Amino acid sequence: MHAMVVVGTRPEIIKMAPVIAELQRRGLDFDLIHTDQHYDENLSGSFFKQLGLPEPDHHLNVRSGTQAEQTARILLSLEPIISDLEPQYLLVEGDTNTVLGAAITAVKLGVEVGHVEAGLRSRDLRMPEEHNRRIVDHVSSHLFAPTERSAQNLRKEDVWGRIEVTGNTVIDALDVFVDRAYSESGFRRRLPFSKYALVTVHRAENVDDPATLSTIVTMLRDTIELPVVFPIHPRTVQRLKAMGVYEEINGRDDILITPPLPYFDFLAAMKGCEFIITDSGGVQEEATHPNIRKPVLVARLSTERPEAVEAGFAKVVGFDLDRISGLIRDLESWILPEKSPFGDGKAARRIIDALQTPDTPIEESR
Repeated sequence: MHAMVVVGTRPEIIKMAPVIAELQRRGLDFDLIHTDQHYDENLSGSFFKQLGLPEPDHHLNVRSGTQAEQTARILLSLEPIISDLEPQYLLVEGDTNTVLGAAITAVKLGVEVGHVEAGLRSRDLRMPEEHNRRIVDHVSSHLFAPTERSAQNLRKEDVWGRIEVTGNTVIDALDVFVDRAYSESGFRRRLPFSKYALVTVHRAENVDDPATLSTIVTMLRDTIELPVVFPIHPRTVQRLKAMGVYEEINGRDDILITPPLPYFDFLAAMKGCEFIITDSGGVQEEATHPNIRKPVLVARLSTERPEAVEAGFAKVVGFDLDRISGLIRDLESWILPEKSPFGDGKAARRIIDALQTPDTPIEESR
């Protein structure tokens, strides 16, 4: 078995880390490719060090650009590498342009695609990620669904690849790293307050819309009664400054604005906060881990992680400030389960088992 693992963003690195560790544990041959879709040290580079991952065998240096530009650069840069290395499987995770570009390139070259975190659906067609994940699921030979709901989505769409319900690899990663992060990170000691809310916003449908961005500023400034820790994505900073509202939140005693946090610091920030407001899908999953267990207000109109909502960890609120304020005041009534709906921490093992034993009968969509 020879695999190629392609990552490009911070969440992909985190969620593929357990898969890479399992490949290493079994002594299997693989190549690691980084498209550099996230190329900031805090967004990507430091994660390889903290997670104990090997240096990538190849960097594609895709960097920023339009959706089409990023995808095209991946197609052109990855094709000769796949042709040279001839992997049996190409493994991708999630729904980014990295995942789309890598999957299409592999299929065109006759390489089987394994899609980790297959079957997620928000049905919000404003989101480019929704288009990416649907396309990748339909060209993949191996679909590793994190939950039974995700597998049902794939069956309803009549995908042609094999479906395996594995759990989400983010739970695997947190099993290994969350306690270590909380003890090793100095982030909590650097905070000027003991109780705080953690806020992250970065999605285009939020920060590229002036009306929504103005509401975000109002929320940070006036709606959240606790102090706020706000690790801010470079994209969000650019939009706030372009609108001339960055200074409305910068420099306040009750809002701590930081650059994107290294992984261990972010885990420590999640574990120590009172609640989370986010538009990140990965954060919705991480908050359900038994060693974090935080209530999440999802700052979007929809979510492709309905399992977190159904389990009681999350509520989809968009930017309805009255509802956000009411839910914050009512936090004590939230009952959070002891277990995560996203798996038991053995997803990576199941993924590699499925690839190593392709003739073993597993559930198929057809």
